Amino acid sequence: MKRLFSIALLLFLSVFLVQAKENPFAAPGNYKLIVEGFDWGPAVSKVVLSLDQPMADANANDFEIYVSRSSSLGELPEAVRNGKRTVLFTYPSDANGTRMAEGKFLTLVLAVSPNNPIASSMQYMRIGSRAANNWIDYQMTVVHSKSGKIWNESNGILQADLKEFDLTGKFTHGKVSLTYGSFAPKNVSGKAPLIIWLHGGGEGGTDPSIALLGNKAYNYASPEIQVLFGGAYVLAPQTPTFWMDAGEGMTRGQVNDIYNEAVFALIQDFVAKNPGVDPTRIYVGGCSNGGYISLKLIFEHPDYFAAGYISALAYNNEFVTDQMIQKIKNVPIWFVHAKNDPTTKAPETVIPIYDRLKQAGAKNVYLSLYDTVHDITGLFGGEDFRYNDHWSWIYSHANVARLDRDGSPVMLNGKPVSIMEWMAAQKKKK
Repeated sequence: MKRLFSIALLLFLSVFLVQAKENPFAAPGNYKLIVEGFDWGPAVSKVVLSLDQPMADANANDFEIYVSRSSSLGELPEAVRNGKRTVLFTYPSDANGTRMAEGKFLTLVLAVSPNNPIASSMQYMRIGSRAANNWIDYQMTVVHSKSGKIWNESNGILQADLKEFDLTGKFTHGKVSLTYGSFAPKNVSGKAPLIIWLHGGGEGGTDPSIALLGNKAYNYASPEIQVLFGGAYVLAPQTPTFWMDAGEGMTRGQVNDIYNEAVFALIQDFVAKNPGVDPTRIYVGGCSNGGYISLKLIFEHPDYFAAGYISALAYNNEFVTDQMIQKIKNVPIWFVHAKNDPTTKAPETVIPIYDRLKQAGAKNVYLSLYDTVHDITGLFGGEDFRYNDHWSWIYSHANVARLDRDGSPVMLNGKPVSIMEWMAAQKKKK
């Protein structure tokens, strides 16, 4: 079926290439992709077309978009190599897709959804012994049926959600080198807290944009969350492999990993180089692999962090001693997990650890335990559209976790709060 699609595409384009030679207006043009992050990951949500002359009354139905996806790192599954995109509407814009009354550019807004892999410029791939998310080569051919105009030359990619992040961070500790992305708040009076996010197993590498866009972790820098903290730094360290890497094999807590010392040194270095960080309000969290390393850091440095926020915890309870529980029982922690998580099984990880903390007298520890992980936007079916139940970090990134394990609302000063509202109020004693 895909082969037939490719043949049809070649035949279709040949007609317009002939027109392009005969019609100066139809000479091939440039396009820029705009990538945005969503609950399920990144997608190409817009394409900005360069115009030789204004295109009056541009209609979405007059455009056809054909996509080719490939990677030099390996071969993609045939079903997701080629496809078509749907244009929802158009508007005149600048080169970066900002709407204008009129302009030399036209932005096409494209349909995206969690079950449309053709829309994504990222692919989860197995390379050698491990699988991870990787950016891929995402090529478009845009055809305007009325004029015969074609756009098939890429003029770059804009990662719209990361425009205020510094993605150049590098840090070396001993033999370990880490990369990181960071965000600094603006117009903050006094010191600001630091939100640390530690990515999942699929976002390792040397490109922090993957750690932030592989899922919606960049959202901690969004205005909706920033306002709760009065402005906050965001730090997203990235491991070259995965946080649970034990050097030989993977740890779930039974042996030491090879990264926790280095990432803690990175955090200390970042705080030292950013004197605007409030050392009494440093928060650490992550998902899955990142949940493991977050809890590991809290175990190793219980007096350093003001709070933890941990999703899909991958630290196994059997490797947590009673002494370790006693060390962290006074650290505020909010866990987020799904009951049927197939990867980090709740009865083996978060449920017994949460129970043991409560039994040890922990007063400020919570567990939002969801039946399933589903669409929270309502755009794709709501509770009827179910994600992989490992993806409980969706509820943290969107700041919608509000309930403790028994279903009661988490209260703060007599009022129910969300996970980020709660975290913003936590402060370590000097």
